[in-house]
Amino acid sequence: MSFKTAVLGLICMSSALALPVRREVPQEHSHEQFLTSVRQSLNLNNPDNIADPVFGLLGNAAAAQGAGKIADPTCLQQATADQAFTNAKVAGNVQGQVDALIYRALERNSGQVGLVTAKCTSITAVNTEIAAIEQHQDPASTNAAAVNKAITLELARQIKKVGGDPQDALKSGTFAPGDLNDATAKGNTCNTLDDPIGCIFTQNLLVPDATAAEIDAAVADVAGGNGNNAGGNAGNGGNDATCPAPVTVTVTVGAAPTGQAPSATAVPPAATVTATPAPAAGNLQKFTGALGGQAAPTVTAGGRGFNVEGSDSFLNVGAALGRSCDIQHNKCANVANSAAGRSSGLTVGQCDQQTNQCRSANA
Repeated sequence: MSFKTAVLGLICMSSALALPVRREVPQEHSHEQFLTSVRQSLNLNNPDNIADPVFGLLGNAAAAQGAGKIADPTCLQQATADQAFTNAKVAGNVQGQVDALIYRALERNSGQVGLVTAKCTSITAVNTEIAAIEQHQDPASTNAAAVNKAITLELARQIKKVGGDPQDALKSGTFAPGDLNDATAKGNTCNTLDDPIGCIFTQNLLVPDATAAEIDAAVADVAGGNGNNAGGNAGNGGNDATCPAPVTVTVTVGAAPTGQAPSATAVPPAATVTATPAPAAGNLQKFTGALGGQAAPTVTAGGRGFNVEGSDSFLNVGAALGRSCDIQHNKCANVANSAAGRSSGLTVGQCDQQTNQCRSANA
């Protein structure tokens, strides 16, 4: 039996155990990109033998079937995120840490429209960043808008602490509220298994919990970039120690980043990217910046709609371009975390700025 078949069987079993009429439609694959990333991180070291991150998003009856050594299925999502975060931190993978945080904040399947899923109380997360996050609640549940907004704003703070883009916290959002009186219980969810990005994104079903300005305000007092120390203690990544100020870097495509660390009294401007070459013929990716010599992968028409070099194909061009920018960010961050990147003054923060420029260029 394939893993996909096994998971589908568990979903069916979970549905049979739930309330008969107003069962919430399953949605554990709605944010598929984060399942994929967390799976990769978890597989680096999985001492609790957790079967797969998807089980942490299922109801408890189904989650228990893939919980491994985790005795309380209510805490499986947190335990999965915690181990994945630890592994990503040891590997110096900032994006892996960010994705583990987002996964921890995703809504779990509940047995009924409007039902609140229980908090994890039996296990304390090793990583303070993971411990600070709870899962989104069904948008039709009591006070869900305020609850989910608070979760997203806290997630943004934790993402900034590890050196990620706080605006990515909005990707943890869920769907529009379902109708409590709808006998079909179809709601507004989706659950497409073969969409590598996640159907909530490709079908434009995500309802943001906050505005970009609210995210910026929530993280204004947070020092960023503490989570990319591969040799640090896994439980201390969320401290608020002041990080070095960013360095101004001007880069021409193909050239290594240059620049010297600023003096103690200098106030460095934001990193800038100088890029003049045009995209390759047929390449829909408009951004040509390349900090650390890492260009955004090409995006071309084909496959299921649009192909990203070295990645998968996507149904719409926006998702493909976004993935191209994200891949470039990961490569840039890897360079920044390397000895060569540190010696040149390249920082993950500058990679974050470049990603924003990449997205803006394709808006």
